[in-house]
Amino acid sequence: MECLEAIFTRRSVRKFLKKDISDEIIKKLLEAGNAAPSAGNLQARDFIVVRDEETKLKLAIASLKQMFIAEAPVVIVVVANYPRSMRVYGERGRIYAEQDAAAAVQNILLAAHCMGLASVWVGAYDDEKVAEILGIPSYARPAAILPIGYPAEQPRAPSRYPIEELTHWESW
Repeated sequence: MECLEAIFTRRSVRKFLKKDISDEIIKKLLEAGNAAPSAGNLQARDFIVVRDEETKLKLAIASLKQMFIAEAPVVIVVVANYPRSMRVYGERGRIYAEQDAAAAVQNILLAAHCMGLASVWVGAYDDEKVAEILGIPSYARPAAILPIGYPAEQPRAPSRYPIEELTHWESW
């Protein structure tokens, strides 16, 4: 699949087949995430891979009861690691760590799509509960929850604003 085709055909999927995902495929997804750009190449993001049914259920409940999270074969939680960036950039490094994590998320979503998998970027969750469930230290923050699996649905393309309404040339 070509790059632009992947970008324009990827969809947010919330229904997954009951089919395992190999460690090899998960590793490729994580490597794709870590290949994303990062401020100063500090890679201020970490990845938590969750397969345990009970943990996925806890994550779903902490995510406003979005139960499709518990039904995915694998969940990857991308974490912004603030100190890794702040040691070079000071307080501004917090923003860069969030950006590093977000770039990794998009790479994982696109890589999953290219490999015949599907996912959705979940951002609605209780940060503190997710951190507690996964043992995330207080100096880091969960940036996204990515339930991943083989798709059991093919959502339609969502409507988009015309690019002309979103684009400003030279200034706002």
